[in-house]
Amino acid sequence: MRKIKVLIISLILSVLSGQILFAQQNADTPKGYVITDSVIYRPAAAVDTLLAGKDIFHVMPSRDAGADAGVVIHQTPDVEAAVRRQIASNAERQLNGFRVRIFFDNKQTARVESEETLKRFESLYHDVVAYRTYANPYFKVTVGDFRTKSEAVQFLERIKKDFPSAFVVRENIEYPVADKENAYITDTVRVMRKISQAL
Repeated sequence: MRKIKVLIISLILSVLSGQILFAQQNADTPKGYVITDSVIYRPAAAVDTLLAGKDIFHVMPSRDAGADAGVVIHQTPDVEAAVRRQIASNAERQLNGFRVRIFFDNKQTARVESEETLKRFESLYHDVVAYRTYANPYFKVTVGDFRTKSEAVQFLERIKKDFPSAFVVRENIEYPVADKENAYITDTVRVMRKISQAL
């Protein structure tokens, strides 16, 4: 009997705290709206951004810089200059690869249809980056960053049921994500919605 009373009291408290939170939310929001949590998906970084654009000579720990251990690299100034030139040239370099095109059209409704196709793809495949472009007179939606054609074909087979007219194209691609198992990051954001949409 005591367990039931405790359960009822905790249930009443949770309902009351929810109503108080709801009232606090609505104190700052317009009438007919509510602030709710929404999940978003962000692509993970393709490279370790802490190391991007840095050379090995300045990343290694040094006792002179206050580290517990030190690494000493012996090289000629020419080697260090060559590494810096390579880093500078890679900043502008594009990578040849493959993507899967899921939309390609130039009719009058193509702009709206390409936006809808992009949103639909992103809702189905959070782990794959999508690109919407316009090259006169065509709107295009292309997905993925694949180094080899076989990777692109495997992905094409995976999405063929949802996008039957998709096909593989050769394009300049972004560097693919390093960790394919964790290709995206989920996050929660607060958004304002109409009460009818929030329920």
